[in-house]
Amino acid sequence: MSEKAPAEEGPASLLAKREAAVEVGLVGDLGGGLDVENDDYDRLLASLGRTFEDDERIAVHEAGHAVCARLLGHDVGGVTVNPDVSHGSEGLCWGVGHAEAFVEGRGDASDVRDALRSVMPKAGEDRQPVADVFANVYAKCIEFVAGRAAERMLLEGEPPEPTDDLRQTRELAMLIGSSEEAIATFIAHCDVAALDLLMPHGDVVMALSIILRIKRTLDGAEIDQIIQDMEARKVMTVERQRRVDWRKRELVAGRFRAEFDHLNAAPLSNIVQNRWCNQR
Repeated sequence: MSEKAPAEEGPASLLAKREAAVEVGLVGDLGGGLDVENDDYDRLLASLGRTFEDDERIAVHEAGHAVCARLLGHDVGGVTVNPDVSHGSEGLCWGVGHAEAFVEGRGDASDVRDALRSVMPKAGEDRQPVADVFANVYAKCIEFVAGRAAERMLLEGEPPEPTDDLRQTRELAMLIGSSEEAIATFIAHCDVAALDLLMPHGDVVMALSIILRIKRTLDGAEIDQIIQDMEARKVMTVERQRRVDWRKRELVAGRFRAEFDHLNAAPLSNIVQNRWCNQR
């Protein structure tokens, strides 16, 4: 997860808005102007040197970072799919307060490693006093690789290597392991853990990525609202299905009761005759 202040918001595509309306149900009637808005989106992509597929991939990648961060209990300052030429990033997801950290030149994982390296226990030393450091490093590494995990979950093919994400993951992993094998194995584990964490929430990642492509930049409050709306809709869907299933059971019970009452009301000779005919 790259951490930096957002870029300027760009134009949105009505085609993407309609996609969001269908997929998420968060917007209503969007009116006309499809061709004009679609042309705006095409011009935006051309100015960025991107294809539609590239923009979709970047949005899914950054949405994966944001959703993973919230699942791990980390606050998110914002997310954008607009590139930052000065840092060579295609999109960004940043934590609360990290804009100031970057301005002060201390927002990179390498800065964190340099600050913590001296307090990390050596072989044979008690690790309990810095157990929270190990836990936070582990969680942050999962968060760094979650963008690639989201791409693997929702898009076809193997995603391009997220160079900066992996570099920062490696910086933190060096606080836990020292050998190349240990670091590589730890990062591979984080890949699996990130996918495992995101898998039950693929619909939330997709919804967030669609809206991100529309608005180009979202702040932390908007991200939380989208997640809350999606979770509320899932609860409503489950409740509606529960009521449908309950109604089916009521109908089955009603038919059974009616048949039972009919049999009780019929003369015994008719019941015997019917059973005899069925046996024949």
